[in-house]
Amino acid sequence: MRLERDRRTWLTYGQLGVYGWFLYGFGPALTLLRDEQGFTRTVAGLHGTALAVGALLSALTVAALVSRFGRVTMIWTGLVIVCLGILLFTSLTALPATLGGAFLCSFGGSYIVTCTATVLAALHGPSGPAAITEANAVAAGVGAVSPLAVGLAFALGSWRPALLVLLPVVGVLAFLSRSVPLPADRGPRRGDGAGTRLSRHFWVTWVVVTAGIAVEFCLTLWAADMLAQRTTLTAAGASAAVTALVAGMCVGRVVGGRLALRLPVDRLLYGAIVLNAAGFALFWLSTDAALAVLGLLGCGLGIALYFPLGLSRAIAASDGQPDRASARVGIGAAVASGAGPFFLGALADATTIHTAMLVVPGLLVVAAVGIRLAPARTAVPAAG
Repeated sequence: MRLERDRRTWLTYGQLGVYGWFLYGFGPALTLLRDEQGFTRTVAGLHGTALAVGALLSALTVAALVSRFGRVTMIWTGLVIVCLGILLFTSLTALPATLGGAFLCSFGGSYIVTCTATVLAALHGPSGPAAITEANAVAAGVGAVSPLAVGLAFALGSWRPALLVLLPVVGVLAFLSRSVPLPADRGPRRGDGAGTRLSRHFWVTWVVVTAGIAVEFCLTLWAADMLAQRTTLTAAGASAAVTALVAGMCVGRVVGGRLALRLPVDRLLYGAIVLNAAGFALFWLSTDAALAVLGLLGCGLGIALYFPLGLSRAIAASDGQPDRASARVGIGAAVASGAGPFFLGALADATTIHTAMLVVPGLLVVAAVGIRLAPARTAVPAAG
């Protein structure tokens, strides 16, 4: 198999990259905002809950909206909403404003994530898993720079410009999109398979990808806090060091996208879990900053494949309902991004961040068991 990329593919990669920049910069920015405003970890964790609620509402509406307006329209709608959320999150310091900004960014961002995946599945058919993985590699590559930009911007006076830079980027993408042909991109209508019950196999697959997303969000949102507590890194240095996690995800997705054209999906996921576990052990045990950051890099290499391959597995298990499957994965992402980091933050307030981080290996076990119970199906159907 080969992955043939066209202008639609590259534009879709860029659209997902915008949300990647925000998402991977949000955790370090939240750590700095917490220090600035004097939030407890539990209150800071409410921002993760706001992300979850936004993703949940987006997931509940996306299938119907795609059926009516199309995937491409919903991607652009999501980008506009993300820009509005960033303006709110960065412009006002009151807790309701920062929570509202986080909510809007997640609400719009979930439209981007869901619809870019089904657009790529439709464009690339059997090469869909590789395309989705590569798109997420681009998002992670862009996102890898984001924590570094947040740390640098903070050192220069304020972390906020590191997120506000996305507004002109979206404008540039909109300008470039004028020459990109639009595909036929509406999902199935009611009566055309849209109401078929999703199988047990799909729901076990859903648990796998949800557990993987929870690992990603727990580490993305709380790794900087643990580095600042356990090593000699300053708050700004710990925020910038999260770049190692996202850089690992970028490299893992670049390599994983190529391997997905040659190796079974489940074999790749088992390998990712082992790599993640090894990296986490080094991160969790180390008080030396260099070793802890190296462990984060290993975590990122493993985390890289959970979402793109998990989503591809879910689409393949959906019996021809890719938009519905992606929406359900979006619900799982909402649960994972909200409940996981919030529970970890609350547990850290009750114990320590070091103890609370043991949530991560528990989630890895859940994912491994789920893969065993619901092996991947071999083909990913085109998305309509």
